[in-house]
Amino acid sequence: MSVRKRLSPEESRAAALEAARALLIEAGPQAVTLKAVAARIGRTHANLLHHFGSAAGLQKQLAAHLAGTVCETIGEAVLATRAGIGSPREVVDLTFDAFGKEGGGALASWMLASGNEDALDPIIETIHNMVDNLNPDEVANEGSFAMHETTFTLALLALGDALLGEQLAESLSVKRAVARDRAEEMLIAAFQKDNELPA
Repeated sequence: MSVRKRLSPEESRAAALEAARALLIEAGPQAVTLKAVAARIGRTHANLLHHFGSAAGLQKQLAAHLAGTVCETIGEAVLATRAGIGSPREVVDLTFDAFGKEGGGALASWMLASGNEDALDPIIETIHNMVDNLNPDEVANEGSFAMHETTFTLALLALGDALLGEQLAESLSVKRAVARDRAEEMLIAAFQKDNELPA
């Protein structure tokens, strides 16, 4: 008879969120249910209900978890680019992958379609905070929000690419990487404008 390890509430939530993230990537947002996550981590449905309240609560915390980890990685890539040890393409690829391969775009569209729009709030807030933290001069100098606009455009390009990119590229007979290429050009121009990259 196996004895299940007792986890602290924080460990239990973290394990559930990692399992939910894996399910999201493997099978899409519709697979992220309390029952499926509970089965994956060897817990009961009631245990997850206690931590998240509902499937919508789990999805909202998953969105916040994804946003936090992805924005931290993207923020580090931006700082590396500014220091000359990274590249704008790395920032672009991380952003597109977050919405594509990591399932962020599918999760966002699923939550919107299921009427769970407020679950997107943590994503929006985390992106906003990341941009503000990376660009304190823009925050102090109201009216000059070039990097905010660049981030807005990059996120929308990445989201659109995740949802329709493959089908649209095939339909229009364009290379799949075109959106990433355009996003990279935009980011290079933005960094050069701020004197953070050589021209």
